[in-house]
Amino acid sequence: MINIVKQSAGAISFLHVCEKESFANTKPTVIFIHGFQSVKENNLHYAYLLAEKGFRVVLPDCIHHGDRSSGLLDHETMQAFWEIVIQTIHEVELLKNYLVENKLAEEKYIGVAGTSMGGIVTFGALKRYPWIKAAVSLMGCPSYQEFAQWKVNKVMETGFVLPFNPQQLETYISKLEPYDLSSDLGSLNERPLFCWHGKKDNEVPIDPLLTFVNDIKGYYKNKPEHFKLTVDEQAEHKVTREGVLATTDWFATHLTFAEKERNYAGSTKR
Repeated sequence: MINIVKQSAGAISFLHVCEKESFANTKPTVIFIHGFQSVKENNLHYAYLLAEKGFRVVLPDCIHHGDRSSGLLDHETMQAFWEIVIQTIHEVELLKNYLVENKLAEEKYIGVAGTSMGGIVTFGALKRYPWIKAAVSLMGCPSYQEFAQWKVNKVMETGFVLPFNPQQLETYISKLEPYDLSSDLGSLNERPLFCWHGKKDNEVPIDPLLTFVNDIKGYYKNKPEHFKLTVDEQAEHKVTREGVLATTDWFATHLTFAEKERNYAGSTKR
């Protein structure tokens, strides 16, 4: 039986999904981040499938979303997009600390995943946190500064007048650099990373991801099996069933205690 329990860590409201029989045990764990203007409950299908495979899954609400809604209007939430992304990256660390302190997870066996904005958060978290064991980005963009400029251009195309001048915009976008994985590819350190994207996605364009993939090839030359990109030629901004299943399979391959158990078995033989 799979248990779903609503809990919190400080101000962070989250759903805790795990097999009932081992709910209090230390388990490999996935922190799964939802998309922009979505909520944690919308990713329960990922959590259920992962829990069936023996994982603990934590589904947090980002600020201004779900249980943490602050009543912002749509355009106000849009203006807070990067604030939400950056705060969520920092909250990934807070959730990790909560899990480790409560002996629900080991730091070396925690993965991060997300859809859309959650996929963007995943890339930023990979740059910031070397403890992340494995990751999946679904419809995300690793190039924060490039994506921010793209979003600005799309807004300007509608005739909207920005409330700041070009120099202020440049300063604002430059503040995203510490979280921009495309500016520090070495920080990946050959960690398992699976990316899924729809070729026809108009919400988060695929081109920056394809450039990123081309740039990181050399960084995975010793462990090519640790990186995978799937592009669905017909998909728009929605993950297919195949993408969902590929996500669970990725963690089943790269985020289990099997390696620890092998090392333990080897040490007992000596």
